Amino acid sequence: MAQYGVARMTARQALGLLRDEGLTSTRKGAGVFVRDFRPIVRAGIARLDRDGWERGRGIWDSDHDTRSLTVDGIKVREVKARGYVSDVFGLEEGATMIRRDRRYLLDGRPVLIAVSSLPASIARGTAIAAKETGRGGIYARLAEIGLAPRHFREDLRSRMPSSDEAATLKLEPGTPVITIVRTAYTADGTPVELNEMTLDSSAYVLRYEFDA
Repeated sequence: MAQYGVARMTARQALGLLRDEGLTSTRKGAGVFVRDFRPIVRAGIARLDRDGWERGRGIWDSDHDTRSLTVDGIKVREVKARGYVSDVFGLEEGATMIRRDRRYLLDGRPVLIAVSSLPASIARGTAIAAKETGRGGIYARLAEIGLAPRHFREDLRSRMPSSDEAATLKLEPGTPVITIVRTAYTADGTPVELNEMTLDSSAYVLRYEFDA
């Protein structure tokens, strides 16, 4: 206000615009700060290359370079398939599924929520139904039981988060999320996993490289 000779309301409106554009973050009791988080480059095609997870590399490893990636809030449980989930797998409504919920943090900042659903007939009794799936993750474990993914489909859209999503990802007001719904199929077209991901849009660059 002193530097630019403006009213308090004008200064507040300017700070509000910076916040809405994702350029600043507010820390209660401390003030408004410029965001210095380096975006994550998510290579949408290369990260799913089977050579990586067959060698024990997690598909998330390609997203974070040398920065610290942690996973928390892991919940693995049996649930009943409902609506579009049962439709994807061609199952009866109420069929038993293995559901894996987790949250990913980069350098301590929540950036993504992921929910994987697999038919219990596939996943029950395997490491997929355990908290720790082991090297290579879900896809490596599917390969071990003869159900290696050979085709993927991802549907992307942007929307405003629910209150629960905003709290889980610790989003600034006005920050949209990107949802990516990925279905993994075997070579014969059988769906084996549905992964519903919710990304903090201010944290990601989605990159797709492919030949013409």
